[in-house]
Amino acid sequence: MQRQGSGGSAALRYRVAGLVLLFVHLVFVGWLTLRPLDVMWVTAANLEPLAGIRADLALGPVEAARRIGESLLLLAPLGVLLPLADARLDVAPWASLVRTVSAGALLSLGIELLQTAVPGRVVDVDAVLLNAAGVALAHLAVVPAWRARLRRRLYAPGGGGAGGPRAGIGARVGAGAGGWSSPGRSRGPGGPLRREDAPQGATPRIPRVGIAP
Repeated sequence: MQRQGSGGSAALRYRVAGLVLLFVHLVFVGWLTLRPLDVMWVTAANLEPLAGIRADLALGPVEAARRIGESLLLLAPLGVLLPLADARLDVAPWASLVRTVSAGALLSLGIELLQTAVPGRVVDVDAVLLNAAGVALAHLAVVPAWRARLRRRLYAPGGGGAGGPRAGIGARVGAGAGGWSSPGRSRGPGGPLRREDAPQGATPRIPRVGIAP
């Protein structure tokens, strides 16, 4: 993203908004996942990938959709908030997706490890898989279209980007690289300055001087 003019101010606004929303979301996730639960008993830790998802599916479509949907949605906002806090537009889509999903998976893994010390919480490897999948889905659904729209706004003529008013100023400076053209004069391709054909007023008369024989 451009760091000067309107592009730089837009980058700063998006970064500040992204950081604030990211902080609020992480506080909410921490409160939701790391508070102790007062329960009579807990299930054993699940360290087998997809075993927890199969157990959820065995509970019926409604309960399975609720459990799986909660895990998908828990960290899904990170798929949008992390690129928003980064505030970069000129980045490869797949590189952005990999970085964002990796960050979401690491955060989910950290939460699962912290839950080992929280009463009523157990480790579930499927939660990490579903959290990362939610981050990936949110990123793919929002970020590419959002970045493309911002690029069109910032780089379009008049948008302060590469094709905006600065390009017009550069074009004028380039045209005057060999000297600013004066009013009423123009330089032909490879030729000297010539006066325009526009009327310039009455032509002064010059008296003839005779030559003696």
